[in-house]
Amino acid sequence: MTTLAVDYPNLSSFGHDPLWLIIVKSLGVFVFLLMTPLVAVYAERKVVAWMQMRVGPNRVGPWGLLQSVADGIKMALKEGLVPSGVDKPIYLLAPILAAVPAFMAFAVIPLGPEVSIFGTRTPLQLTDLPVGVLYVLAITSIGVYGIVLAGWASGSTYPLLGGLRSTAQVISYEIAMGLSFAAVFLLSRTMSTSGIVEAQDRVWYVFLLLPSFLIYVTSMVGETNRAPFDLPEAEGELVGGFHTEYSSLKFAMFMLAEYVNMATVSALATTMFLGGWHAPWPLSIWDGANSGWWPMLWFTVKVWTFMFGFVWLRSTLPRMRYDQFMNMGWKVLIPISLVWIMAVATFRALRNEGYDGWAWALLIVGTVVVVAVLGLVWRRLRTEPARDQLHPAPPEGSFDPMAGGFPVPPMPGQIMPAFQRTPVSVATTQEGSDA
Repeated sequence: MTTLAVDYPNLSSFGHDPLWLIIVKSLGVFVFLLMTPLVAVYAERKVVAWMQMRVGPNRVGPWGLLQSVADGIKMALKEGLVPSGVDKPIYLLAPILAAVPAFMAFAVIPLGPEVSIFGTRTPLQLTDLPVGVLYVLAITSIGVYGIVLAGWASGSTYPLLGGLRSTAQVISYEIAMGLSFAAVFLLSRTMSTSGIVEAQDRVWYVFLLLPSFLIYVTSMVGETNRAPFDLPEAEGELVGGFHTEYSSLKFAMFMLAEYVNMATVSALATTMFLGGWHAPWPLSIWDGANSGWWPMLWFTVKVWTFMFGFVWLRSTLPRMRYDQFMNMGWKVLIPISLVWIMAVATFRALRNEGYDGWAWALLIVGTVVVVAVLGLVWRRLRTEPARDQLHPAPPEGSFDPMAGGFPVPPMPGQIMPAFQRTPVSVATTQEGSDA
């Protein structure tokens, strides 16, 4: 019987930092995450305005750069109103439960290799665990309790519906997200974030595990409640969703949690699929690209690329219906993830047996799976009946008052079609008047 060697993550660099260095690294992560919403809100408003041929913020500060600061100060200084029908302890606790886990999840994200900080060698990572990725999934799952409890404690119908939607949404898409991570675990043989980054020193997993990457990107948009998956706060039917009854600083904490979560899932996508802090090609040819403080720059650029993707989706795609959203999670993402994990496990077994060419085979199979799924989606969209087939146009010269989905009066010169009224019997009318 042949015994295979198992590569365990090397975590010897962690747990030896002095107290002052732990405080410095913690403050650095906190400030980075605190500044991210300020920059992201301004960038989002400017990018969306540019895509929609508008101007965007341009009043407060040069080119509107201080608009986010002004909005934050305004939210903090506004009067905090507490409705009379709320469960006050839980109502006040919900924003904290939404914001704190968003910061905690960033503790195991590797920002770079070992560097020297005031003469002490330390990795650019607060800490790491043998199950670091599972820690991130557990912490981000706690954040949904803030949304659920906010909707329940508000004592109002629409926030409650928003909280219930969020529960079903997170359960559905966290399954697909966890399955996409399972393929990474199989290939890297570790659940440590630093170990996964180290395993991508030559080839990034976005190429070897393309289906897993696309599934994760879709799931992370649903996890952060961003368009087109912002169903828990769909103002079209739920006013503002779970935070309808919140104002002032409590409302700002929900917005802070949303943007910090965007940074966290973007950093996790960078770590799991884009090589983490490793420099992209052709910069990787340079010997010093993956040493010193340069990797932190590459990591930040990758994270903000995903952040731009969030903004792009918001300004491009309309909000999905709830049934479409749940069908995609349960009937598309999860089945594809299960089939893909079986394929990755097969290639992993071939690699353990010493077969060469497994990486090229995995790349080809992953590309074929993605092309096949996109082809099926395109075919389904092409075969759906057109609107004019579902609702035939009225005869020429007549006017359809329900063409836009709601009744409108005819314009001068338009002819109303003849409507067939349903006759009502005298007995039915008599019974209704007696009742």
